[in-house]
Amino acid sequence: MVTSFLLLLLVAVILGIIGAAADGLGYLLAIGVVIFVADVAFFAVVGSRRARRRPVR
Repeated sequence: MVTSFLLLLLVAVILGIIGAAADGLGYLLAIGVVIFVADVAFFAVVGSRRARRRPVR
């Protein structure tokens, strides 16, 4: 779970860097931002579901 989060985060950063650095490849920056936002949102949802299952002691 954490591995897939970090892998998608790495892909988003790489696409963002390439999109920002290369002229005419701004769409890669946009794709990187979308992947980053989706990854963070997915991890937040999964993390909140796991937190609810644990009993409070």
